[in-house]
Amino acid sequence: MSRKAYFFLVVATLLWAGNTIAGKLAVGHISPMVLNVSRWVLAFALIVAVSVPQLKRDWPLMRRNWMLLIAYGAFGYSLFNGLLYTALTLTSGVNGAIEQAIIPMLIFIINYAFFGVRASVAQLLGFVLTIAGIAVTASHGNLAALLELDVNLGDLLVIAAAAVYAIYTIGLRWKPAIGWQSLMAASAFGAIVGAVPMLFWELSREAAILPDTRGWMIVLYAGLLPSLISQIFWVKGVEVIGANRAGLFINLIPVFGTILSVAFLGEALSGFHVVALILVTAGIAIAEKGKPRT
Repeated sequence: MSRKAYFFLVVATLLWAGNTIAGKLAVGHISPMVLNVSRWVLAFALIVAVSVPQLKRDWPLMRRNWMLLIAYGAFGYSLFNGLLYTALTLTSGVNGAIEQAIIPMLIFIINYAFFGVRASVAQLLGFVLTIAGIAVTASHGNLAALLELDVNLGDLLVIAAAAVYAIYTIGLRWKPAIGWQSLMAASAFGAIVGAVPMLFWELSREAAILPDTRGWMIVLYAGLLPSLISQIFWVKGVEVIGANRAGLFINLIPVFGTILSVAFLGEALSGFHVVALILVTAGIAIAEKGKPRT
């Protein structure tokens, strides 16, 4: 079961890394909130189209838990992506790579503070190693450069987005016993509900940009892969191994992002990329090997 969870979580983080690159490529071609609404409208339409029988079976339970399901989408999906896409217009990828690494730490802290879930020594060691890997990636192998990073509003928005996703991940412990299709359909609808007010805010500032050809390609990618496949796989992974263990996999996002940048943006692959990948992978492996026994 754990191997299947590892597969789900690795693929989810790989696609999310692509989502971060898509967010950078979207600048000037589609505005953050237009992208946010568009991707979730597409995701909702796709999941409903293939899930009508499952939705009918789960409807009584969905109706009893509608507020929770809407909150999953509005908070964990829409608010997170709205903050992230906006942040990527204001801060650098280097800063964002470091700041997203606080998600696992926030999951540890919240789980312990509110639910008494303890992390083992091995998990803490694994967390330190993954943070080291992220630092190596973000600093291009020059750790002293981390002291020279500028912090701006975009950085604060990334941190806020990280807090939102940490809370969402922990909140999955209360999800009702419905099929993944129903969970995704309800959450995607909740994401639309949460995204519309942010779109009106963007329109009120006259900052909305309708998509051009590249913008529509980004909508298609974000609506199908990060919005649907990643979220399904993330839910399944968390369901099997829990939020604490799953949270460490989030630190693969900046590493995968670097690899995808090499593949699609023409950036050079350096030795520090390999070192970072080894550190992050070793951190996750050590944390999994020394996970608390239940």
